Amino acid sequence: MIFTPQIDPVIFSIGPVAVRWYSLMYIVALLIAIGLGNYRAKKPGSTWTKENVGDAAFYLFIGAVLGGRVGYAIFYGWEQVLQNPLFILGWNGHTVEWSGMSFHGGLLGTLVAALLVRKKIQKSFWQITDFFAPLLPLGLFFGRIGNFINGELWGKYTDQTWGVLFEHAPVVNGLVYRHPSQLYEAITEGLLLFIALWWYTNKPRPRCAASGLFLAGYGIARFIVEFFREPDAHLGYRLGTDWLTTGMILCIPMIVAGLGLMIYAYRNNKGQ
Repeated sequence: MIFTPQIDPVIFSIGPVAVRWYSLMYIVALLIAIGLGNYRAKKPGSTWTKENVGDAAFYLFIGAVLGGRVGYAIFYGWEQVLQNPLFILGWNGHTVEWSGMSFHGGLLGTLVAALLVRKKIQKSFWQITDFFAPLLPLGLFFGRIGNFINGELWGKYTDQTWGVLFEHAPVVNGLVYRHPSQLYEAITEGLLLFIALWWYTNKPRPRCAASGLFLAGYGIARFIVEFFREPDAHLGYRLGTDWLTTGMILCIPMIVAGLGLMIYAYRNNKGQ
């Protein structure tokens, strides 16, 4: 029952230009977010328009991509940045390739984008984040599927029947099969978080509550999956030989901030 993914990361190539599944996942996530946002905007009592959704989605998408790259360089590749500052832009000395992205950096990028776009669409920062909070997890779902297709960000060794043999993962002590942690994340921080947030925001909630639930929900889901995920080889574990990864460290303030926002929202009971 142990299987090996046989998926070419490149969908097709035209000359030097290659269209990859991972890139396509970003586009799919954007289109779905816009579609669901437009659906919500049409509901009675909504203060959002189709134009608001499109403008905000574009800014947030750009913020996520740029923030994801910068965040990866800072959180996971700081030593490379010190040696080559242009590493932030993906320059490896020969070519430009954005082969590393960080969710936490992408999140910060979307928050900055929300601050920049709020005047353009005449919405407050929290109106934007609360509106898009239930739309973001599906983007995470497709992004993790893209990671799985690429055979990257694999999990720890396992002898379970659903273990996966990743082509580029190292073999140690005869152990070759690994947890498909990308799929664990796709299900938990993607699909399940989407269902929870979509249900939760079907009714009016206090301002900041949906944003808080997203932060706490993602942080908890990612923290748990980190127990099955192999940390970056150049970073390893922060405590001992098998405990506390960089991903866990970055999730702790998310959980605290998310729970704090929800407590604040319900205590103030400001409404949407």
